[in-house]
Amino acid sequence: MSQKNASFKPDPNLDLVLERVIDVPPELVWKAWTEPEHLKKWFSPRPWMTTECEIDLRPGGSFKTVMRSPEGQDFPGHGCILEVVKNEKLVWTDALSGGYRPNGEPFMTAMLILEPSGKGTKYTAIAIHTSEDIRKKHEEMGFHSGWGTALDQLVEYAKSL
Repeated sequence: MSQKNASFKPDPNLDLVLERVIDVPPELVWKAWTEPEHLKKWFSPRPWMTTECEIDLRPGGSFKTVMRSPEGQDFPGHGCILEVVKNEKLVWTDALSGGYRPNGEPFMTAMLILEPSGKGTKYTAIAIHTSEDIRKKHEEMGFHSGWGTALDQLVEYAKSL
């Protein structure tokens, strides 16, 4: 992690981390993450789909998605963006809705860190949880395989941009 992100140290008891160097430049990864028409193309691990996406890219802005299961069941996600550093860092939480409004039962805060690496990007995604039980539940739900598959799909899609 770069010096500007060094203040946050993931806690292995509370946080899940996906870190990989990918062969897509940070600017394209950022575009795929922050523009709804692009995010919908890769965000949900296939055969799931992201059918709706709204991103108000500013601190206090909303981050909303609807993921659809292969059986047709919709799973809405509502969150609030906390930090935006273009092409470098995006932080959001489901503990809040847009406008910093409380959002019921919090599950996680997510941190995406992008660092140049050769012609590609060192991609770090961190899911920050309030308890070991919630972290374990997220891990058992398939954090590593799901987020890893979504990242593979992002790479595939971003190369077409």
